[in-house]
Amino acid sequence: MDPIVTPIIAAGYYWHLPILILVISLVYSATRHDDWKIISIEAYRWGVRMLSFLGMIGLILYIITLLP
Repeated sequence: MDPIVTPIIAAGYYWHLPILILVISLVYSATRHDDWKIISIEAYRWGVRMLSFLGMIGLILYIITLLP
């Protein structure tokens, strides 16, 4: 396959990422708390943590690809 076309095809995988992060953070928070207000606050916190972690991994991998 042409290297330029490959990222375009692979970009479809990333559409599921926000839904997956939302579901994981909601389920994890719901296993720890009973009140919906606390569950939503904790789900938001876990979502931010996961996005930060995945963003750092993506940034590190991008920097590695730029190295000669």
